[in-house]
Amino acid sequence: MYFRALLSLEGNMSSENLWFQGLVDLDAYPILDLANPKTKEVISKARYQLDQSGAAEMPGFLTRTGIEKLVEESVQLENAAYWNALTGNAYLDEPENSLPENHVRRWKESTSLGAVGYDQFPENFLLRKIYEWESFINFIGEVLSLPKLYRYADPMGALNLSVMKQSDYLRWHFDQSDFVTSLSVRNSEKGGDFEYAPRIRGPKNEHYEEVGELLKGDRSRVVTIPNHPGTLLVFQGRYSIHRVTEIQGKTSRLIGLFGYADQPGVMSSDYLRKIRYGRTAPLNQGK
Repeated sequence: MYFRALLSLEGNMSSENLWFQGLVDLDAYPILDLANPKTKEVISKARYQLDQSGAAEMPGFLTRTGIEKLVEESVQLENAAYWNALTGNAYLDEPENSLPENHVRRWKESTSLGAVGYDQFPENFLLRKIYEWESFINFIGEVLSLPKLYRYADPMGALNLSVMKQSDYLRWHFDQSDFVTSLSVRNSEKGGDFEYAPRIRGPKNEHYEEVGELLKGDRSRVVTIPNHPGTLLVFQGRYSIHRVTEIQGKTSRLIGLFGYADQPGVMSSDYLRKIRYGRTAPLNQGK
């Protein structure tokens, strides 16, 4: 089972480099060897999902032990999250006043949630170790059919823990990046569903009418992805509008968000840092 994936490595790696043992299901996802037929099968399935719907879902990436460790560590961090409530449009930009008042780019909706920045993660925390893991980065790059994948250079935006509590809500929006990689940590008691409309717009056609109908309540194109702890998700959100429904209950919804790009040196703007973390400079933790 799982330990077969480690047999060829144990003679060449020290015990501290085998931190993933028993935490990541390398039997189902043997990402240490991208030439492995099983790995190629996993990658092929994920690529197909991305091609069909813009979302590749990989359940059970973490073992039960891995999920328990992830929850334990994330709970230690969640109270350090910067919580913010703001109002904006679905395009995450400031609409031009020259647009008609009823234009979809001028429609606004509220969002409220918390975020823990990369510079707040201890080096030995599981979510950070997975994010920085070269084998994992190479695997995600293969899923996305990219020749090379880089970690964000941003000391806060590279890795986030998204924290959503009672009544929090993430509005319908398009991402400003081509893809996002996430790892589910914990569900809320109710709500917290990830919903999206696959490729409702395109690079050459915004399809404002279709987007407007969705924002007014049309659910004919809406797909829901169940939020199962331990599930790895690669999502292409630039052209697929998406949201997280309102959180209900005392249990917070926790999601790890990994910042990768197809080029080095990617940074967040000071504006995005301010609204996400309440600051523009990283904490002095030697990172």
